[in-house]
Amino acid sequence: MYVIIIISIVVLLIAAIFINAMQQHRQKQEAERRTELAKQRVIVDETEKVITSSINMPVSSRIMGILHNRMLNALRVMNELASTTDLKQRIVSSEQAMTAALSDTSGSMNDFTLPDNDKMIIQYIQSVKKLRIMLRSEHSKGQIDSKVFADEDKQLERLQVKVNVETLIKRGRAALQTNMLGSARQYFEKAKAALESQNPQDDYSTSKLAALNEWLNEIQNNLKSVNEKDRVRKQEEERDELDELFAPKKKW
Repeated sequence: MYVIIIISIVVLLIAAIFINAMQQHRQKQEAERRTELAKQRVIVDETEKVITSSINMPVSSRIMGILHNRMLNALRVMNELASTTDLKQRIVSSEQAMTAALSDTSGSMNDFTLPDNDKMIIQYIQSVKKLRIMLRSEHSKGQIDSKVFADEDKQLERLQVKVNVETLIKRGRAALQTNMLGSARQYFEKAKAALESQNPQDDYSTSKLAALNEWLNEIQNNLKSVNEKDRVRKQEEERDELDELFAPKKKW
């Protein structure tokens, strides 16, 4: 009798341990599923934002295809973890968008226009940086080969330099208009250094370097002229002080 009771207790304990282990395993799986869903949702949201901001940027159709493929893969993972009608529709839309992006040949990497205000410029720069990060991520996951990565990353790097250079030139020209020659020279020298770091040089960097050198020479000549005028003015002031000091005293 006691043996049967002991055996029953042992069986119940084993069953309780097994059930508890199964529950913990299911809870762990559910937690991992939610974590993965949240991770993929972040990828989708971030990629979608970059795609939207890249529409008016001079990026290649291949880059846009890579972005749409990145979002498509994330949506597929989400659908495997928690399939919904909305996700299935988004997958179809993403597949169509990727196909359209890869077949688009209207964009040009040479068409570049600096945004109008500083806020938009900052957003532009941030978008380019995020593009490069996403490109690097897709390359590390084996989604794109090394040659494609190298070519596209180089194009994005040049675009990033263009934005920086055009921003510095814009500020330098504004400083010139208000006769702030020292500030203008600093902006132009920074832009020149950024362009000179490019290897190899292209038509854009060559033409901008020529313009920057011309502006810097003009500033240098203007500064010399200003310094000469200041020197002459100081000499005249000193002469006036000496004349006044040694002038014959008036008799009253």
